[in-house]
This record gives sequence, structure tokens and C-alpha cells, in this order.
Amino acid sequence: QVQLVESGGGLVQPGGSLRLSCVGSGFTFSDALMSWVRQAPGKGIEWLSSISALGGGTTYTSSVKGRFTISRDNAKNTLYLQMNDLKIEDSAMYYCTKGGVDDPRGQGTQVTVSS
Repeated sequence: QVQLVESGGGLVQPGGSLRLSCVGSGFTFSDALMSWVRQAPGKGIEWLSSISALGGGTTYTSSVKGRFTISRDNAKNTLYLQMNDLKIEDSAMYYCTKGGVDDPRGQGTQVTVSS
């Protein structure tokens, strides 16, 4: 059974940084494409970034490219999202997924950007 547990969210001022983590279990983490998605109140799920199984390939949506960095540590079954220069519009619940935007995801971690 796929389990994904996100952490690292919180309240941060505009321009600040956060690093999200996601620990995966119940599957072979090092074989899996992993992604981060988010959902703001009243909006649909937005895909943010994906990383290949061995970490050699990454992709980003344009709104976070250059500010967010996805990475993984397969030895720790952990996915990361380093978020810099956060903006108010980045406020959302953030989820990691095993696969893409429509695949299983965890319970999420809340990120609130506010002054």
C-alpha cells in the first residue's frame, strides 16, 4: 500500500523559503517518478514539478521555475521541494505524488505566505 507523508510546511513571509519533505513507503521508491502538486482554496490541483526515478531529470511548471527545486534521496525514500522567494500566491496545500498529478498522494502540508 502506497503511503506518502509530507512535512515542512508553515507560515512564511513573502520572499522567504521553506523546504518540504515527503517520505514514501509501500513501494520501491527508487523506481518511481515522483512529483509535487498543490491546491489552493477553491482551485483545482496544480502540478508543480516532477523528478525521474534516479533524479537525473526534473521538470517544473513555469510559475515556480527558478524559485523551486525538486530533489530526492533514494537511500532515505525521501522527496524534497526547496521553495525560495515565496509569493502570496504560493499559499496552498502541497502534496507529493507517486507519479503524476492524478496519482496517489499524501495528506499534504500547508504552506501559507503572508506578511
